[in-house]
Amino acid sequence: MHPCDAGRSNTTRKAMEQRDQVLPIIMAGGAGTRLWPISRDTMPKQFIALLEDGVSPFQATVRRVAGNGFTRPIVVTNNDFRFICAEQLAAVGVAADIVLEPERRDSAPAVAIGALMAERRGPGTTCLVLASDHVIRDEPGFLAAVATAAQLAAGGRIMTLGITPDHPSTAYGYIRPGTETLGHGAHVLDTFVEKPDRATAETYLADGFVWNSGNFAFRSNVMLDELRAHAPDVLVAAEGALDSAVTDLDFIRLDADAFKRSPSVSIDYAVMETTRLGGVLAADFGWSDIGSWDSLHAIKDKDADGNVFEGNVAAIDTTNSFVRSDDVLTTVLGLDNVVVVTTDDAVLVAAKDAAPDVKRMVAKLRKAGRSEASEHLRIHRPWGWYQRIDIGARFQVKHICVKPGGHLSLQRHHHRAEHWVVVHGTAEVTIDDEIRLYHENEAAYLPIGCVHRLHNPGKIDLKLIEVQVGSYTGEDDIVRIEDIYARD
Repeated sequence: MHPCDAGRSNTTRKAMEQRDQVLPIIMAGGAGTRLWPISRDTMPKQFIALLEDGVSPFQATVRRVAGNGFTRPIVVTNNDFRFICAEQLAAVGVAADIVLEPERRDSAPAVAIGALMAERRGPGTTCLVLASDHVIRDEPGFLAAVATAAQLAAGGRIMTLGITPDHPSTAYGYIRPGTETLGHGAHVLDTFVEKPDRATAETYLADGFVWNSGNFAFRSNVMLDELRAHAPDVLVAAEGALDSAVTDLDFIRLDADAFKRSPSVSIDYAVMETTRLGGVLAADFGWSDIGSWDSLHAIKDKDADGNVFEGNVAAIDTTNSFVRSDDVLTTVLGLDNVVVVTTDDAVLVAAKDAAPDVKRMVAKLRKAGRSEASEHLRIHRPWGWYQRIDIGARFQVKHICVKPGGHLSLQRHHHRAEHWVVVHGTAEVTIDDEIRLYHENEAAYLPIGCVHRLHNPGKIDLKLIEVQVGSYTGEDDIVRIEDIYARD
């Protein structure tokens, strides 16, 4: 029996009897810069359908733990992703508690928040922390490994799922299992080691090390005790952020002042490298963190020349390469072992072996103030999306799509007038005190300073072309008067 169980009242025992029901805590706040230019801050890789099944890694993750002995999951994500997260959950029919971090603080604060919420649901709840941006191709194998890890976690261990390596990768951290066994093929966790060079990785492979998947199982009270012992600043900040959290629509919004007091630290460094309760279960369930373009190439089906071609691509005498184009015709001739990725506003060309270093390029672009480092041309909003078509002195042109039932905020602009031309669907347009329907090939004019709103009352997407004309067309020239999505 774990010391925290001593003296528990009868009222808490009922909750403890439900430990066979595992509570998933899903981390969904990362940026995924190594998959730039597809993955960017405004739409990172966990929310992008990268594989052939048409769902995002986030959606695949939540579906994997829907039912199957799991309770309602907790999703911890960044405030900027709240509507994308909610929309993707709804699309796969999974309900979850969505917790919003006001800023990124690495994984330890997120795990602390999840453990606190789990403990408040039921003392000693068995939890499973999952990254939302990984691929798992053997779901039965994954569920079997989780069941074993959860059983060991229920006994007081903090278990990490280690991945049995099939090659000496330099892209992953490693774990050395200890000599002491825990049963069920698991071992006491000996040491975490950082990403090695190739020679060291070959040594690790020979010595039985496993890859660190970043997925953990533990009882909520055990994790909280270890955070209190090894990372008290993280726990205190998490408690304050959760105690002062507010409910905003369907989201739990953490208190920003309390949350920012937490150090930015990973759960590996905060707890797992120092705890004496760590365990590791080696498993092989077709795992990949799809952390770079070369790892995505590795898990996809290839042609006879070892290539993966996606989208509007043509190639000659090209081998062992990954080439993707979302729109523009991209041609490759006489190259081997390269990555070429084309989007509407950026192109990446890299040696495949250098693909893990794409984040260095992103950092350089950010330092230079390039918006392409962080923002897509298509910007997602809770009501749909917009995409810039052209911009120049005193004008900007956008393509706007509003989902059925979607409302833009009631707003005004100080520096620009707007023209809306409907090209698909029906628009309900408010201009000051007048509300009117506009159909395809009809246009509305919104003079500078007018109070206006756009609504899609139909059952199909509303698409229109917006032409802005004025002395300033920046996104911050929006005065929101009323917003059903509770944005500032």
